[in-house]
Amino acid sequence: MPIKAAEYIKSQISTLPEIGVILGSGLGSLAEKLEDPFFINYGDIPGFPRSTAPGHKGRLAFGRLSGKNLVCMQGRFHFYEGYKMSEIALPIRTLKLLGIKTLIVTNAAGGVNTSFEVGDLMLIKDHINMMGTNPLIGPNADDFGERFPDMSKTYTPALRELAHKAAAKLGMSLHEGVYCGCTGPSYETPAEIRAFRVLGADTVGMSTVPEVIVAGHCGLPILAISLVTNMAAGVLDQPLSGDEVIEIGNKKSAELQALVAEIIYEL
Repeated sequence: MPIKAAEYIKSQISTLPEIGVILGSGLGSLAEKLEDPFFINYGDIPGFPRSTAPGHKGRLAFGRLSGKNLVCMQGRFHFYEGYKMSEIALPIRTLKLLGIKTLIVTNAAGGVNTSFEVGDLMLIKDHINMMGTNPLIGPNADDFGERFPDMSKTYTPALRELAHKAAAKLGMSLHEGVYCGCTGPSYETPAEIRAFRVLGADTVGMSTVPEVIVAGHCGLPILAISLVTNMAAGVLDQPLSGDEVIEIGNKKSAELQALVAEIIYEL
């Protein structure tokens, strides 16, 4: 199926992308910064799922940013939406077939590390998979990667170093830590967050891990950034809200956009 999707997309665009960017909740406006943008709705791409998460437009955006050709996913697919892991893997393999050389992943996440604050940015250096499954289960996609891929340096160290330099150039603070991926759609309980903190998690969310595993299997260099849009359950004495995630994502999107643009310029 990714072959059919890639063939259709290639028939619609004039220039192949160098970099793929996955835009998380409240962060989709980065695609509006592209020069000469061209959009393809997911529903028009053979085999592509439909994005149902709030704040996700559900389309690919092609264009130029910081002198590079990009494809942005304005909306991702979550396990909690009812999609199979194979369906979540499809867009990543499609981007690989389009020829991207680097994948940048962003997400809205809950702050598990109590030293974090809402609005902080965190580079992901590793993850904990609490989803109870793996997108590589089943027959191996031999054309993309080996049966047992190494995950020890999936979050490419050289890209993280570049991101820190970009943040310093912009005068921005940038944490680095571990992301814990859960299925959702319910937020985690305070007891779960305490457990994740003991395990070494700094942020928690409902995405990213399946995409990164598939991208790592494909051999793509990966940079991933969490925007802390809320503190996780039990950190503050207040209920969690999906509306808050979108609101903070919108407020801080300019800062994240500036960082991603500078990182892309340096690539």
